[in-house]
Amino acid sequence: MNNKVAVVSLGCAKNQVDAEMLLYSLRQKGFTIVGDSSEADAVIVNTCGFIDSAKQESIDEIIELGTMKREGKIKAIIVTGCLAERYQDEITKQLYEIDAAVGIGANEQIADIVEKALSGGDKIEIFPDKLSLPLEGGRVQSTPFYTAYLKIAEGCDNKCTFCAIPMIRGKFRSRKIENLISEAKELAEKGVRELNVIAQDTTRYGEDLYGEPSLDRLLTELCKIDGLHWIRVLYCYPDSITDNLIEVMAREEKVVNYIDLPLQHCNSEILRKMHRRGDRQSLTALLDKMRKKIPDVIFRSTFITGFPGETEEQFEELAEFAKEINFRRLGCFAYSQEEGTPAAKMPGQLDDDVKQKRADIIMEHQQNVMAEYCESLIGTEAEVLVEGFDKIAECWYGRTYADAPEVDGCVFFTAQEPPKAGDFVKVKITDYMGCDPVGELI
Repeated sequence: MNNKVAVVSLGCAKNQVDAEMLLYSLRQKGFTIVGDSSEADAVIVNTCGFIDSAKQESIDEIIELGTMKREGKIKAIIVTGCLAERYQDEITKQLYEIDAAVGIGANEQIADIVEKALSGGDKIEIFPDKLSLPLEGGRVQSTPFYTAYLKIAEGCDNKCTFCAIPMIRGKFRSRKIENLISEAKELAEKGVRELNVIAQDTTRYGEDLYGEPSLDRLLTELCKIDGLHWIRVLYCYPDSITDNLIEVMAREEKVVNYIDLPLQHCNSEILRKMHRRGDRQSLTALLDKMRKKIPDVIFRSTFITGFPGETEEQFEELAEFAKEINFRRLGCFAYSQEEGTPAAKMPGQLDDDVKQKRADIIMEHQQNVMAEYCESLIGTEAEVLVEGFDKIAECWYGRTYADAPEVDGCVFFTAQEPPKAGDFVKVKITDYMGCDPVGELI
């Protein structure tokens, strides 16, 4: 078989892991994998369908590929992922360019689906039970060799009223510890130095298999793997942050002092409407407890502004909370009214301009926080994971423990002797540019 296939993966890192498993299945069946869609016979679009902007990105990609198909540059377009799973009845009707639309439960059949799409004939529509999405399998790593994601669970049971993920991805399913350790060891043997632990809710890991949250157990075992230098935990839920987990983060040197906690809001009434627990007082207490145990911990969080019924006073409480906590990493998004979710039917839907203005206010303040943080780093030494050389800036760049791949910033630095990508080096911070520290290799 000489057919060439490209995979375009959109959205989150969890989707990226699914794409890596698709690539492995295709390669095992004899397809040639190419990185450029224009060089492919068939292109698979692994879509995101979480919020409007992500859906539009997926649709734009499909339309662009449709143009290439009409020009004879590619032969078939296959769409999978969250957008296909969520809009099963509409996707092929509204996007006529598509040759095959398949749900996430069909990912294991992807090689056969591509072959059928290339042979022509009727459009293919396959939507098995989403629980058929395999949790285990080989991967073709698409990240730089020194960093990788480890997806420890699939699906979500939290049922936040604004979120479509449970109806798209299905119930929460953890992977067995022994399988995760085996996969992490393979990644480390291939040169991975940074392991990023992900799931829809990493802190719920193990509840379904072991009867209790077991992320602390998993991290303890991962830390025993030779070769891994940084282990980063993303997508945590505040309710499931246990004392044991905090103790492991404080104790284990390989677990970086960085935690991603998408809090969404702090007002008790808004959180109740979101079907999330807690309030400003309990969230502040949790973050204070973590800072006492892990003094240099970096908190990353996300907020939603303009949730249905959010008053000016409730927004101001959120803005005050952001200032009080002084998050080192923060994203703020205007509420997206997602069809099929309980929040979409709630009264008190706000105008788009109000929602966005509130998000802008939060982010304007965050720019000041980031500048102050960068200022505080001047004169200090930082451990940096080297990622490459920036030809425009004419210097090297990399990330500290405070910078998750693809979502946070980086450090730019000069070096008399060129370092190698994947190396950990010491950099003295001398200045900053925008929100990125600048320094020199020690």
